[in-house]
Amino acid sequence: MKYPLATSSWDQAELDAINGVVTSGLCTMGEKVKQFESDFAKFVGARHAVMVNSGSSANLIMVGALFFREKNKLKPGDEVIVPAVSWPTTYYPLSQYGLKLKFVDIDLETLNYDLAALKTAIDDKTRLIVAVNLLGNPNDFDVIRSLIGKRDITIIEDNCESLGAIYKGQQTGTFGIMGSFSTFFSHHMSTMEGGVVVTDDEELYEIMLCLRSHGWTRNLPKVNKVSGVKSDDPFEESWKFVLPGYNVRPLEVEGAIGVEQLKKLPSFLDYRRRNAKLFVELFGEDKRLIIQREIGSSSWFGFAFIARPEAGIDRKKLAKHLMDNGVECRPIVAGNFAKNKVVTYMPHTIHGELKNAEWIDAHGLFVGNHQYDISQNLRELRSLVASF
Repeated sequence: MKYPLATSSWDQAELDAINGVVTSGLCTMGEKVKQFESDFAKFVGARHAVMVNSGSSANLIMVGALFFREKNKLKPGDEVIVPAVSWPTTYYPLSQYGLKLKFVDIDLETLNYDLAALKTAIDDKTRLIVAVNLLGNPNDFDVIRSLIGKRDITIIEDNCESLGAIYKGQQTGTFGIMGSFSTFFSHHMSTMEGGVVVTDDEELYEIMLCLRSHGWTRNLPKVNKVSGVKSDDPFEESWKFVLPGYNVRPLEVEGAIGVEQLKKLPSFLDYRRRNAKLFVELFGEDKRLIIQREIGSSSWFGFAFIARPEAGIDRKKLAKHLMDNGVECRPIVAGNFAKNKVVTYMPHTIHGELKNAEWIDAHGLFVGNHQYDISQNLRELRSLVASF
């Protein structure tokens, strides 16, 4: 592909970091992971960060933590509002913990919640709202908070596609009580596989440290909000299990790569935004297409096209036209997720109609953005779309 969805963002610095870990012989989670967590929390403006082996696992321990906190803990059967367009691992942990999903439609332009639909979806049964910042674009958190009002509803963010996005001077992923990130190959920075959860809440942070590693107390501070006060006997304390946890720890090499990638992230984001500016200039006046409308300052994961109803564009043919000419493309995330068979295994309801999610599912696609100048690719893309 002349214009792929994603490319490597590594250079010699990451290779040296890998070699340094391998030659040390200390390959399991250690000091490099700790350093990356500290650097990452500082970058996004959070008190705490917990690195795990994927963004999917980040969502898993983020949801799990809400079931084990001391006050206002979730329980199976509680209702959670989710957008109808997202990636499967937004939904799976919610279902696996027994929550009842309520699918709400999205906005054709922002690709985030249809705020009018969200307003009517929130009711006295709602315990949790998952805000998914799609393709780099922040949600309108002022409106979401106003819709919640004084009701006791928790917000968490799936920010796996939106590292570096900013809403009113604040990084996305920090508006909810917790926020998840992905450092998979195709995302804003890459540690091969990897994910992070950030939070300012000390109790949730310590619960996630415990859930990440078998549910044991070993990685907790001596005085903590999960097990209380740990004993001074490392032999016994290392084998105390207090929560039904997992093994979703990252490798030390992923932490080392992350340290180097974070140094480059501001440059990566700058290129993505410059590319986006040109994309909007080239495609913003095409009356056949809807392109994503930015809220705040998007970090532009990719560039979405949605055919307008009156345009008569065959999405399948457009995708083939692009692919045949070296432009890699794919559906917008997972389209209308509520139409998938897997949803029959999940307790759920559908709020109203998902007409926008369904339109995106049938008539949308996206192409990649990159951490370097792709102006030539974008101009060639403009010609390809214009000639279709």
